[in-house]
Amino acid sequence: MDSDLLSQIASQFDTLPSRLGGHIFLSLTALFVGIVLSVPLGVWAAPRPRVEKTALLLTSVIQTIPSLALLALMVFAWGTIGWIPALIALILYSLLPMLRNTITGLQGIDPAILEAADGVGMNRWQALWLVRLPLAMPTMVAGIRTASVWVVGAATIAQPVGATSLGNYIFVGLQTFNPVSLLFGCFFAALLALTLDGLLHGLERAARVRNLRLAGIIGCGLLLLAFSPLILSQFKILGRPNAVAVPGEDLAVQDDPQQNVSKFVVGSKPFTEQYILADLIAKRLRAGGMEVEVKDGMGSATTLLALETGELDCYVDYTGTIWTNFMKKKELLTRAEILIEASAYLLKEKQIVCLGTLGFSNDYVFVMSRDRAEQLGIQDLYELAKQSSKLKAGGDIEFFDRLEWRNVKKVYGLDFEECISMDSTLMYGAVESGQIDVAVAYGTDGRINRYDLAVLDDPAVALPPYDAMLVVSPSLARNHKAVAALRPLLQAIGPTQMQIANGMVDEQGATVEEAAEYLEDSIKKQEMAGTTAEPSVEE
Repeated sequence: MDSDLLSQIASQFDTLPSRLGGHIFLSLTALFVGIVLSVPLGVWAAPRPRVEKTALLLTSVIQTIPSLALLALMVFAWGTIGWIPALIALILYSLLPMLRNTITGLQGIDPAILEAADGVGMNRWQALWLVRLPLAMPTMVAGIRTASVWVVGAATIAQPVGATSLGNYIFVGLQTFNPVSLLFGCFFAALLALTLDGLLHGLERAARVRNLRLAGIIGCGLLLLAFSPLILSQFKILGRPNAVAVPGEDLAVQDDPQQNVSKFVVGSKPFTEQYILADLIAKRLRAGGMEVEVKDGMGSATTLLALETGELDCYVDYTGTIWTNFMKKKELLTRAEILIEASAYLLKEKQIVCLGTLGFSNDYVFVMSRDRAEQLGIQDLYELAKQSSKLKAGGDIEFFDRLEWRNVKKVYGLDFEECISMDSTLMYGAVESGQIDVAVAYGTDGRINRYDLAVLDDPAVALPPYDAMLVVSPSLARNHKAVAALRPLLQAIGPTQMQIANGMVDEQGATVEEAAEYLEDSIKKQEMAGTTAEPSVEE
């Protein structure tokens, strides 16, 4: 086996205990709470047609809501991210099959059996516990099996709201074009679903034949599954311990039992650059003797909310995002003024501290295939607007719902034939292949050069600057060791360096960790030379 592939697989195994553990926790807890809610409700509703109809209607309506939308609703309903909104959404998703099968199982009992129970003098509760529930149990367990498959599958998309699960592998693999990570997540999610379904099938059989011994064995199997992440964490896989030191980490700090270690949570948004920067920040904090957890792949709103509520301690945001999406500003000031006002807004309104900028600006840019742009004679957005009604445009999942789009559309009069939102990983290839004519790309993305795309000028400066700013929680800002560990990142990463790092992942198949190591090496060279990164743009 190729050594590089082996290294990538080993790297994925490093995070398996935590991600598998998060997935199992969400799935089993959601199923348990779902059983506690649905079974009593089903018992109550089975002999009452109106209650039955209402309960099944409500749970059916919940089931029609797309799982990602339900997760987002829970975030806004509870005002927090992480496992709480994810768990509540999964509980709601689990109810319908268990409730329906409970009602069906109880209503399907032969009336003659119930009459016999009355004949031997059983009261209502005795008939329920000794006759009705045991007879309905196989059907009820079948409903739990169905719910388990739904819940395990839905738990994979809990990652965007900050809940750790096997979905982390899938989202990161998709965003960074890493097939190893993608397949890793798919394999273990499928394995978990099949294992849980197999155990519940055994429980269904035990209920059908009334075999308590088999039920006990299945119960032990479920306990073993629940504790499997803890067991995995005790083993070295492919010669690497799960709690390995990240390259560049100060191992002496880890070995010092007297070291006063603080724990911080680093976040990221769902694209390559953010994954790289989150890994770089985590490396810096670990090298300073701190414990670090990384929550990656969250949306702009959930990431800022998490930092505001203290569930994150640090991530990289962009001045243009703060200016338009959160401050709701339409007018554009100079780059320095936007940075100052955005920093002041974060501190005053959100109690979030901006340590400074990293040295590059990742602006939104409109790009076209170079041949297509030359064929149509389009060099800037004014020329694009004249022909936009005949063209299809693609952007990331957020862009066409952002204020920036409404502003640039108004300034230039853009009116595309169709605006298509898609994963940012896919839109560059879509431009090159002609599936879309224009893409709204990220200025530091290495794929602009890879696909030889022409960047269209923005002469009216309708789009704000997106200087990368390091934003932190008050607790991290007060920790001198943490600030000292992160300060060398300020004004240390130029646009060329960031584009190279992004290209390493997107074009060359390097891992996020390798790209972060490249940036770390570049920063160290600058420190030794006493220089800073090249400016992002000329003022």
